[in-house]
Amino acid sequence: MPYVTVGEENSGSIELYYEDHGTGKPVVLIHGYPLSGASWEKQVPALLSAGYRVITYDRRGFGRSSQPTDGYNYDTFASDLRQLVTRLDLEDFTLVGFSMGGGEIARYFGKYGSAGVSKAVIIGGVPPYMLKTDDNPDGVDASVFEGIKKAVAADRYAFFAEFFKNFYNTDLFLGKRVSEKVVQASWNLAAGASATASLACVPTWLEDFRDDLARVDVPTLVIHGDDDRIVPLAAAGKRAAELIKGARLVVIDGGPHCITWTHAQEVNAELLAFLG
Repeated sequence: MPYVTVGEENSGSIELYYEDHGTGKPVVLIHGYPLSGASWEKQVPALLSAGYRVITYDRRGFGRSSQPTDGYNYDTFASDLRQLVTRLDLEDFTLVGFSMGGGEIARYFGKYGSAGVSKAVIIGGVPPYMLKTDDNPDGVDASVFEGIKKAVAADRYAFFAEFFKNFYNTDLFLGKRVSEKVVQASWNLAAGASATASLACVPTWLEDFRDDLARVDVPTLVIHGDDDRIVPLAAAGKRAAELIKGARLVVIDGGPHCITWTHAQEVNAELLAFLG
C-alpha cells in the first residue's frame, strides 16, 4: 500500500504508511500508543462490511511509517493527518481516534476546523486534559508521567511488557477477552516503533485540548471503558463529552483501555449505529 510524504529530515523524506480499502463514505482510523494502524483489526472488517471506505495510517515513528527524530507534538500530528486527508481528497469523512488518536482529532478541529468532516468518534481518548492542575482536579498527577518517561528511557521493552497488562487489564481478561498471543503481538508492534518516538510521545499526553474541543462542531461520539487504567474515564472521556457540544457518551461497563479489542462487539455496534 502507499505512502504520503509529510516532510523531510536531512537527506530523507518523512513518509506515513497508510491503507485505503473499500468504497462509500470515508472513515479515517487513528491508532493509539504504541501501536499502528494494524491495531484496528477488529474494526476494519466491520466497517468494510457495512459499506464504508476505510483508511488507516501509522503515526510518524510507529508501524511502517518513517521514524524521524522530531515532530512528536500534536501540531505536527494534526498536520500529518491534514496532509493525508488532502492527498486523498477526502470529503464527508469521519475521524475515529483511539487513545492518542483522540488528540489528533481535537487538534485537527482546533487548527483546521470541520470543513469536509461529517462526524467524529473518540475512543478511550486523551482529551481534554490529562494533567492534574488547580483548574483540572480530575487529572493525573504529573509524577505519574515522569515515572513513565523514566521507565521508557531506561528499558522501553520492559516498560511495554508492564504497560500492556493495564492496556488490556490482563488480570481480568487474559484467556477470556484477550489471548497471550494478542498481548505479544501488541508488544511486537511496540518494540518495532522508534525509540525516540516511544519516549517523545509521553509528554504529549499532557497536552491541553480544551480549547480545541470547543471547536468541534460536528456530531461526536465518545466511547470509554469505566475500568480504563491508562486514561481514566473521569479525567478524559466523561469530560470530553461535556466539552463537545451535543456529544454522546457511551461507557463500556468493565471496559479497559483497549476496548477496541476486548469489547470489539460492543464498540463496533455503537460505531456503526452512530455512522449509520
